Amino acid sequence: MAKGGKTMNQRLHVWALTLSLGIVSAIFMLFFGWMGALGWGTEMIKSFTNFYIGFEPTFIGGIIGAVWGFVEGAITGWLIAVIYNIFMCKTKSQKHDV
Repeated sequence: MAKGGKTMNQRLHVWALTLSLGIVSAIFMLFFGWMGALGWGTEMIKSFTNFYIGFEPTFIGGIIGAVWGFVEGAITGWLIAVIYNIFMCKTKSQKHDV
């Protein structure tokens, strides 16, 4: 709650969430591919290759997966932030109409 008992309607910073989710997803995919290179989770990684071209349980495959992860995470982060902010605007305007 803000001063005076009013609640603050915070909007998400679109680019901050876009980059944050992109980076986190890239790190996950990188280590996922590298762990596959060590022999862990190779069957799951092979099923991911249907969606992520070039992603394999190898060192280079992990780097390719990181690129895919960044793209997918960034798109997801952007969509979440934009949709969230749209709903925040809608709920804020409805409160003023009452």
